[in-house]
Amino acid sequence: MEIKLGDHPFDVDFHPSDSLVATGLINGYLLLYRYAAEAEPQRLLKVRAHKKSCRTTRFINEGRAIVTGSADCSILATDVETGAKIAHLENAHTVAVNSIINLTEATIASGDDSGCVKLWDTRQQSCCHTFQVHEEYISDMTFASDSMRLLATSGDGTLSVCSIRSNKVQAQSEFCEDEPLSVVIMKNGRKVICGTQTGTLLLYSWGFFKDCSDRFVDLSPNSVDALLKYDEDRLITGSSNGLISLVGILPNRIIQPIAEHSEYPVERLAFSHDKKLLGSISHDNTLKLWDMDELLQGPSTVTRNDTATSDSDSDSDSDGMDVDSDLANASRGTKRKNTSTCNGKASSSSFGSFFEGL
Repeated sequence: MEIKLGDHPFDVDFHPSDSLVATGLINGYLLLYRYAAEAEPQRLLKVRAHKKSCRTTRFINEGRAIVTGSADCSILATDVETGAKIAHLENAHTVAVNSIINLTEATIASGDDSGCVKLWDTRQQSCCHTFQVHEEYISDMTFASDSMRLLATSGDGTLSVCSIRSNKVQAQSEFCEDEPLSVVIMKNGRKVICGTQTGTLLLYSWGFFKDCSDRFVDLSPNSVDALLKYDEDRLITGSSNGLISLVGILPNRIIQPIAEHSEYPVERLAFSHDKKLLGSISHDNTLKLWDMDELLQGPSTVTRNDTATSDSDSDSDSDGMDVDSDLANASRGTKRKNTSTCNGKASSSSFGSFFEGL
């Protein structure tokens, strides 16, 4: 199933319980579609959400609203039913907003091009904390709900772990020349996997974030721009050569390439609420919805059982946390992404009516 978007998409997200999918475009538009088996997708909304590119898109509040972040530094909440603007925070960040994720029912996190991560409390309608651990853009974020820790990857070549309970930086990896672009948590919380610019998957053991414990190189030299957890042992990768692959973790192996989006890089991957559909976007201005049953039943063209250079083949690591004593000493990388600076100061003290009425 293909949806022609008319322009370059930056992000895709599925409704948490309904057959809806949203995407944000480079021209600032937010698009919402309803999909159904053996039927053409129906566009429900087309909203000019931002003056500049709409870089990140997330359903919030049980799917009643969509939050978008933009290169114009703003965050917008849009009503799913009507398309009406619920609230617009023009200066959420001082530079372009690059990533937004859900944390709890009442909290979201946003990351920007300067490496700043902000936590937003929807009950108090305010920014409740700001983390300034990174020096370059936030490439991806994920959340460990059991331990209430937020993980972020950055263009500065590091991975950070922040506690949203204590509002403290718990750990930061040493500088890695292989720039991390994507991140997921697997193996029941014992492993953190990062996709990188060279295509190497970096495996970190939970609690030991200074350096990776394993590297898997079989996807190289194509960058892994998108990672999506399928289950505790398998993930789906989106690479710069347009291939979408099913990959096993510990043992590390390419189980099989399952789809080819196009000849262009796969920017983002997402699952529908029931995991029956996989959504992918790329530079071909198309959102593709893949039937997971068909993908997984397809013939395996590549199977590799070899594992890359590894410090440890075991996934039974200690649950202890190595808290960095001097985060400022971490080496820094060279930024590879342009930063969009916005006029005006960021509003970090009040969300105003951002989530009012959701």
